[in-house]
Amino acid sequence: MGGFAGDPLDIRVFKNELLLLTPGNIDGKPAEHDEQCMIHPAQIGCTLSLLIEKLEIGQPVWIDDGKLGAIVEAVTEQGALLRVTVAKASGVRIQSDKGINFPGADFNLPPLTQKDLTDLDFVCAHADLVGFSFVETLADMEQLMSELAKRNASGLPIIAKIETNRAVKNLPDIILGTIGRHNLGIMIARGDLAVELGSARLAEIQEELLWLCEAAHVPVIWATQVLESIAKKGTRSRPEFTDAAMAVRAECVMLNKGPYILDAIEALVNVMVRMHEHQRKKFSRLRALHW
Repeated sequence: MGGFAGDPLDIRVFKNELLLLTPGNIDGKPAEHDEQCMIHPAQIGCTLSLLIEKLEIGQPVWIDDGKLGAIVEAVTEQGALLRVTVAKASGVRIQSDKGINFPGADFNLPPLTQKDLTDLDFVCAHADLVGFSFVETLADMEQLMSELAKRNASGLPIIAKIETNRAVKNLPDIILGTIGRHNLGIMIARGDLAVELGSARLAEIQEELLWLCEAAHVPVIWATQVLESIAKKGTRSRPEFTDAAMAVRAECVMLNKGPYILDAIEALVNVMVRMHEHQRKKFSRLRALHW
């Protein structure tokens, strides 16, 4: 999603309202109303502008890890007109730089944009690894490995972020075609996967991805909204601690930024130290109970 220029804007939309998705170079702005009706819907920008013209009527659209759901109602010269189908009763406040998902859509986009290639020059010179967002096929991986080789950076590990249903289906090929050729790690990006697969299916898929990566001896990053209430608000949520405890089966846990991130790190370390006594990857240690 594109940025919002100027003073901070409160772009809030409600169920059944319209939302205009515009090319990324057009600033976002809230809806305009007169005393009786909406004059102009709220609008937000999409940084990958060429996607808009490829959208089809009825295509589901999810924004900000599924907080807002919509379908494409029309595609015009201004952009894609969306009808909001999922939003809480008080509305959803849309902020800049949030993700937009189009589940099931195949846009046939190149895995690396020109900006990606420019960024890769800096990554190869300064970073310890490279994260590959929305990788979906072994061919995508091979293109990145080729670009790294051109920059004499074949030793730079790749973290393949599994974020779509297509990536899940192709993960065996991605792993088997990469290990032995390049250092590889897998990120289970649960926010995007939940949008793509549904929350219930995600609960199953994250287990299967852990099994698959363990069998291939590929390290895993457990990502998305781990202890997010602590990191962002400083409040503790019991379900989030249970979720964090499951993360012990991965080699790494990713926390999102927030003003209370140090509190979140301390809480995560506390949980990890305890759970390491009980669990190694997917296997229980059957440790003696401490009452």
